[in-house]
Amino acid sequence: MPAHIAPHKSAEQDPGVEHRLAMSRLLVGGEEGLSVCGLELERPGASYTVDTLERIHASEPDSELTFIVGADIARTLPAWREPARVLELARLAIAERDGTSSEEVLETIAALRSGGERSGNVATRGDLEVSFLRMPVIEVSSSSVRGRVERGEAVDQLVGPRVARYIAEHGLYRSGAGGNG
Repeated sequence: MPAHIAPHKSAEQDPGVEHRLAMSRLLVGGEEGLSVCGLELERPGASYTVDTLERIHASEPDSELTFIVGADIARTLPAWREPARVLELARLAIAERDGTSSEEVLETIAALRSGGERSGNVATRGDLEVSFLRMPVIEVSSSSVRGRVERGEAVDQLVGPRVARYIAEHGLYRSGAGGNG
């Protein structure tokens, strides 16, 4: 789900919502069980997770939501808008990232909930349940992709061939080129 405006990111190299939506669709196109949602693009201004979860919950009140985020980003949760409400609206599933342990994540969100125990890759603190996804760590970030594109390096292995082709065709993330980048 692409954000309309990410509240904690610089818009300096943002190619625009239309391009981010198109690239998201290219990335998941044909993958069973995956789709792209443009919900945050329908609202003007900054996209806050709590607002999006509230809207999804209002339209699908019986659905159980799981919010998947990298461990590095999960550690910033206390600085988000209404973080306790985010945790009420959705379970957390945390993808491991080098340099951030599951213990660090749990300590960070402990201020939002008290108590806790752990069993395997699931930890609880109060009524909060956090799942730690066991998968290979994939070191890719939007800033590393933008940097590689700007240096003229291939990004196919990072974003897939369809998205890489789209980036090249639209001249995204190149200094002085079109596409806001």
